Amino acid sequence: MKKIVGIGLVLMMGFFVFSAFTTAHKGYHIGDVAADFSLKNVDGKMVSLADFDEAKGYIVVFTCNHCPYAVMYEDRLIELHNEYAPKGYPVVAINPNDPAAQPKDSYELMQERAKEKEFPFVYLFDDGQKVYPQYGATKTPHVFLLDAERVVKYIGAIDDSPRDEAGVEITYLRDAIDALSAGKSPEPAETKAIGCSIKSL
Repeated sequence: MKKIVGIGLVLMMGFFVFSAFTTAHKGYHIGDVAADFSLKNVDGKMVSLADFDEAKGYIVVFTCNHCPYAVMYEDRLIELHNEYAPKGYPVVAINPNDPAAQPKDSYELMQERAKEKEFPFVYLFDDGQKVYPQYGATKTPHVFLLDAERVVKYIGAIDDSPRDEAGVEITYLRDAIDALSAGKSPEPAETKAIGCSIKSL
């Protein structure tokens, strides 16, 4: 009887360990091919990755209006887009939050924020929260760098200093883009995204 109980406990522990690991790895992994999407931009037009005809890659960033971390990175994202979009790597910003859970992230306020900051990149609304779970995004901001074939090459943070741009020592995303444009694999390929949790009801 004790042996049976012991085996049961081992199996139960194995189940919980398996569940923990599978839960932690939802969404895309490095090497996965990301599905395209069609989301509404702040200008009212529907945008897909396929619309970027000459893209050599895509800097997909899940971000939003209200999160202090997202706000801290706005100017850095503008700089990244202005530097890398002409080289074929545009920033594609997506707001994943449900405005019913966080009213400051409504589509109308997205439009206001984009106008106020003069975003040079698209700022898309994940209406119905269908896209961010596919990617496995958990934070704002959370970056997914894709190559021209939409293969995921880097996942994680923009750099190592969210609160202080002057204190940045490692530019994870910039380094990953440079590696990709040179035909190399980003190293590291994954870092921990630091930011606010994605809001849903």
